[in-house]
Amino acid sequence: MLKIGVIGGSVCREETAEIAYQVGRKIADMGAVLICGGLTGIMEYSAKGAKAAGGTTIGILPGSNDKAANKYIDIPIVTAMDNARNVIIVRTADIIIAIDGSLGTLSEIALGLKIGKPIIGINTWDVDERIYRAEDADAAFQTVNTILSQEKKK
Repeated sequence: MLKIGVIGGSVCREETAEIAYQVGRKIADMGAVLICGGLTGIMEYSAKGAKAAGGTTIGILPGSNDKAANKYIDIPIVTAMDNARNVIIVRTADIIIAIDGSLGTLSEIALGLKIGKPIIGINTWDVDERIYRAEDADAAFQTVNTILSQEKKK
């Protein structure tokens, strides 16, 4: 089963929240599982979108309490690893979509680049030419489909 990671800040603007929501819907629409950090902001809005479309969500939590997960997380994974949990998110996801974000998002992008994961960035850090750039959820999923078709050819 395809697993798409959504990474981004725990606080976001309204227009960015809408993008995250649409990304979550599109993940569910294609039958993929959404993986995120399980908390607020981009994580919550993307999970909300996935749930609205009948999808499955996994939250990789930084703390030791599964009740900290936002209400749209189906499967909370308790790590008690703080920011080190970013490695689990990046390693588990087949494709990563970065939306906006701060230093935690930057660390996930760097980890993803280091291990060769495809990363699609929407209004996020522009630190490497290997990041596929997208303006919105529709453009991001055109790229997802391109990545998946390239993988099938291998």
